[in-house]
Amino acid sequence: MSDDFARFGLLKGYANLPDRFYARVKPTPVRRPNLIQFNRTLALQLNLNISALEELGLAAVFSGNTLIGSDSIAMAYAGHQFGHFVPQLGDGRAILLGEAQDREGIRREIQLKGSGRTPYSRNGDGRAALGPVLREYLLSEAMYALGVPGTRALAAVTTGEWVAREAMVPGAIFTRVALSHVRVGSFQFFAARADQEGIKLLADYVINRHYPELKATERPYLELLRVVGERQASLIARWMHMGFIHGVMNTDNMTLSGETIDFGPCAFLDSYDPATVYSSIDSGGRYSYENQPHAAQWNLARLAETLLPLISSGSDSDSNSNSNSDKAVNLATSVIEKFPSQFEAYWLAGMRVKLGLVSHEAEDLQLARDLLIAMHHGQADFTRTFRRLCDVAGAVPGGRADTFLAEEATASVRTLFSDRSRFDDWLERWRIRLERELPDTQQGRAVLMRAANPAFIPRNHRVERVIRAALEHEDFQPFEELLTVLSSPYTDQAGFEDYSLPPRPEERVLQTFCGT
Repeated sequence: MSDDFARFGLLKGYANLPDRFYARVKPTPVRRPNLIQFNRTLALQLNLNISALEELGLAAVFSGNTLIGSDSIAMAYAGHQFGHFVPQLGDGRAILLGEAQDREGIRREIQLKGSGRTPYSRNGDGRAALGPVLREYLLSEAMYALGVPGTRALAAVTTGEWVAREAMVPGAIFTRVALSHVRVGSFQFFAARADQEGIKLLADYVINRHYPELKATERPYLELLRVVGERQASLIARWMHMGFIHGVMNTDNMTLSGETIDFGPCAFLDSYDPATVYSSIDSGGRYSYENQPHAAQWNLARLAETLLPLISSGSDSDSNSNSNSDKAVNLATSVIEKFPSQFEAYWLAGMRVKLGLVSHEAEDLQLARDLLIAMHHGQADFTRTFRRLCDVAGAVPGGRADTFLAEEATASVRTLFSDRSRFDDWLERWRIRLERELPDTQQGRAVLMRAANPAFIPRNHRVERVIRAALEHEDFQPFEELLTVLSSPYTDQAGFEDYSLPPRPEERVLQTFCGT
């Protein structure tokens, strides 16, 4: 079996950087690893040599009991947590095994979460509980299926051991795949130590890995800040199109690659309220649904602070150092100040697709905003409202049969609103707007809208139900079934209609937890 592991195919990447970027550490073996789920499709995409491994072998690998490389590391980083700076955080329960080069030639990092203590664990046990592992697996793969950039789930393993949280709960280990795990907090770690060489090494690593085209630009580090801002603006807009709330948008949870990372207390909206907060540790609503773009801009400013010396060094050489510094501040500030308009452009582009609009009109932004206002006043379910509008768009009156379908579709969406007056006014404006669209078949518009408005999201109460079944009865069948449904979120799935339903009042989940 050792020969099979030797051919597993992992490469060195981040571990090639100097030792101060990480700590070399090996996973702590667990008593009785058992494979819950393994993403064979993703493993094949990653070119991982797993064909010779049976279930026990996979459990051994993805629990860390069997090492598949000698350069496993825990990454060092700092971060602002809810606005408060912590100069050293780091991977306290995560260990980076190495990298795989996928079928498209892209290198991706493979990391164990819950694999034991590291030098960055502080007072933590370095372990993960089963519930958060199941949540992260479901949410990672749901986001992938929804088309939102994020880390992927490769494996989930129970450990046969208990971990102490509010009570003793089963332990588990999650295997995460990412383009990279470099965060804003990674740069802050070196900035806090006045380690300019470390910042430059890290910036060059990110540029070489993710944005090699920037090397030919006049100011590559300024361009790095710009492209990270663009990626984040696009990502947050895409989150909000799906009704997603991350919950912990600290600087150590904002990647330079533009991927969603850490699905701890994240959740999806049921009834629309822009001030919605699920995370139990976000008592002030810093990372509420509506505040997410503001949080991203704030994080971008923290990244800019770390890059200023590099941006300054790329300014005009005939200027003195003070003027170079001032120019660097002005250049970085300009990038940060553009973020709201960039976000709005991405958000509006996505909302046009969700509303079946192809052409661009000046009133579209207000039209989209007014729908959300009507949804808020009417306590309408976010996901179901947009999905049912697809039926309305596909049945615009054009004859007796179409009139009947339009009335039926309209009645269906109106039932979602407790206060229908605002929605009725909005609906009339939307219909008039659709009539001004470029020539298009009614059915074609509905098809395009259904590809942007999911029927299925990982409803919070459904995720909690799956976790309870696993914790209380060791029943993983509900987990597997929900995972299957979420793999095709834009397709109506006969027999699984209940998975699209919002929670009954007694099923509502009001708080989610980090699980650390």
